[in-house]
Formats: sequence, C-alpha cells, structure tokens
Amino acid sequence: MSSSTKSILFITGAFVSHHCWDEWRQYFESKGYNTIAPPWPNKDAASWELRDRQPDDHIASNRLDALTDYYAKIAAEFPEPPILIGHSIGGLIAQLLLQRGLGNCAVAIHSVPPQGIFSFSFSFLKAGWAALGFFTSAKRSYLMSFKSWQYAFTNGMSLEEQEKSYHKFVVPESKLIVRDTISAAAKINFGQPHAPLLLTSGSADHGIPASLNYANYKKYKTSSSVTDYKEFPGRNHFVLGQPTWKEDADYILDWIARQQI
Repeated sequence: MSSSTKSILFITGAFVSHHCWDEWRQYFESKGYNTIAPPWPNKDAASWELRDRQPDDHIASNRLDALTDYYAKIAAEFPEPPILIGHSIGGLIAQLLLQRGLGNCAVAIHSVPPQGIFSFSFSFLKAGWAALGFFTSAKRSYLMSFKSWQYAFTNGMSLEEQEKSYHKFVVPESKLIVRDTISAAAKINFGQPHAPLLLTSGSADHGIPASLNYANYKKYKTSSSVTDYKEFPGRNHFVLGQPTWKEDADYILDWIARQQI
C-alpha cells in the first residue's frame, strides 16, 4: 500500500445510523487519516427522526446492488483508492468494492457473509429472521425492536448501555436489503486477485457468529492475495460501540500500517 494513502471510507451496516462511526472517525483522524462515513440513501437524518417516519417507503426501497454502486461512486471520487472499512453489511460492501478494484485495502468488521455462506445456528436465525420480513410487505420498512437490539447487537452489555445505544443509533431498514444478502447481489469471486483484506469477528456476536466470518475468510484460500483474519473475544455485533472498540481500532490501524510498502 502506498504510504500516501491516508483516506478512509467507513461503510455503515444495516439497522443503524452512520453516526455509529463518529468516535472511530475522530480516533483515526487523530492518527493522521482523512475519513468520511456517508449515510445510506434515504437515511440522511437523525436517528429519532427516521424512527418517527416508520414505516418509510423510501428506506424500504433500498437495494444492495444500488447501495454498492452508491459506495462505488464515492470510492471512485477519491484521488487514489481509499482504505475501506465496513461493518456488517458494510463489511460485505467493502468486500464487493475490493472485488471491483476500488480499495487500496479493506477491513470487513463482523461482515455479513457473501452469497453461499450460511449458518443454521440458533442465534444467527433468531437475530436475523424478523429483519428478512418473509410473509410481510417489502414495501414497509423494518424497525428493530429494543428486545431484538438487546439480543442481536448488544448482548452482554448493561441495560443502560443497551437503551442509550438503541435511541442513539437504531433506524428503520429495508427488508429487501437484508434479503439481497443471500442473492447474486452479494456474490464474491473468491479466487480473484484483490488488494489486502482483513476480516474480523467476535466470539459473542449473535447477529453474525464468528464461524460465519471464519468461513468467509476460508473461501479466499484459492487466492494468492493477502487475506487475514482476527477473532476478538467478547465482542458482540455492536462492536463499534463496545467499551473495547479502541482495542479493535488499534489492531486495524496496525494491520493497515503493515500493508504499506
């Protein structure tokens, strides 16, 4: 990686506001990086305002292909390919953008797995089933309940932390976006050469169990490109907001630095 590459595109996942990156942006900027964390289309408003609009037809219409193209256009506007850092579906998008040659390197944090990687674990199915919204109208956006937030994102945290994070970050979501993650819109050619990629996972993640992230990593075994994996103990799916987030950020910063040539 060129030592002049100092720009980071943070890619937000589903169900949460782009403001989940605020502390990460401040921290990475204190280390000399330029960062942006664009909101998803139809989500450029405060979390409480988006929740008040529920159900939101515009959010409900979001699709993965269009969202990937949206971030691809942003990445292409940088003077040189940026560092891509995405969480959950944002991690999947980081992988998809890397496949298009639009990133200097990428970090997929607790990434939603690409097409063909699935789990029948109870926690994964329980955390994600309602968001898929089968047997309900795809024209209505989905708003995660606080109970689901406790299980799928913030398990292991105090009730106060769970409540605070819910009100600060949770927003309505497109059921179609979630369904698209098991479609061809989420297809990765694992054997294709790519810029360096780091996949991280958490041992306590109910939403995307570490086993899925490891299976995602192992799919790249036929590629000669740099692909690394790190599992962090005790991390849930709200890894960006856990008290341990700086430990994860420091590991990522060190990994990025080691890709420089």
